[in-house]
Amino acid sequence: VVEPYLANIVLAGGVLTRAANAAQRKRWLHPLIAGELQAALAFAEPQARYDLANVATTAVQDGNGWVLNGTKGFVINGRNANVLIVPARIAGNQADSDGISFFAVEAATDGVSMINYPTVDGHQAAELLLNDVRIAADNVIGEPGAALGVLEACIDEATLAVCAEAVGIMQVMKDKTVEYSKNRIQFGVPIGSFQALQHRMVDMLTDCEQSQSLLMWATMVNAAGHEDAKRAINAIKYKVGTTGRKVGEEAVQIHGGMGVTWELDIAHYFKRLIAIGQLFGNADWHLDKLAD
Repeated sequence: VVEPYLANIVLAGGVLTRAANAAQRKRWLHPLIAGELQAALAFAEPQARYDLANVATTAVQDGNGWVLNGTKGFVINGRNANVLIVPARIAGNQADSDGISFFAVEAATDGVSMINYPTVDGHQAAELLLNDVRIAADNVIGEPGAALGVLEACIDEATLAVCAEAVGIMQVMKDKTVEYSKNRIQFGVPIGSFQALQHRMVDMLTDCEQSQSLLMWATMVNAAGHEDAKRAINAIKYKVGTTGRKVGEEAVQIHGGMGVTWELDIAHYFKRLIAIGQLFGNADWHLDKLAD
């Protein structure tokens, strides 16, 4: 399995699979699958929050090529990427749905710079700066000006992917907490015998089961292209954004002081849940979409 899976396969690979022509697939997708290069989808912009249509990065045609200028924020796997898939605006106003195209930008191209930084969960991200970056015409991926639909499909799939990861983390944290409660002795008995803690762990189980069921439904309706797919994705992302944090907090608290230590995996799982909660729209944003 090509790692990091989300950045390479779901995000960048998703764009190439959906929009690239045969020559572009041979150039970038095949080496990506073979593990010979890494890629990143630079879709987020500082001013856009979670609005994928809000693209201020521009691409201006110049002779047989294009010149790109702009800033992309929170590029997942940007530090390791050999090629960056960059949505940029070729026409229209900043928040228009039309007028956005995909451009494949080699990381070593003149005018490309990145500010790399670690995220709270120990992963890596980058801010991408494009300053008069010149690329060839055959680096345009897909139909010019019509990238938004493909981008939305890739982000939907990525949202489901991180929700699946979150559900798995929740289940592991629940299992580890139950096991710990059987072995941690306090007042001469396992703390798992305390009814108050039993209630809290049952709530953790309920949250895990509900999240797993909702994830399965959202994944199936999205794969089927059902009209409820968008709302299903909003629902599962809201669910893991709220219950994921709750399950994580319960796991940390029942483990006591050791639950926040670097040496125990519970703390790292919790940090990953917090990070997933912010990826591709936080709980409040997805709840607003459900209410629309």
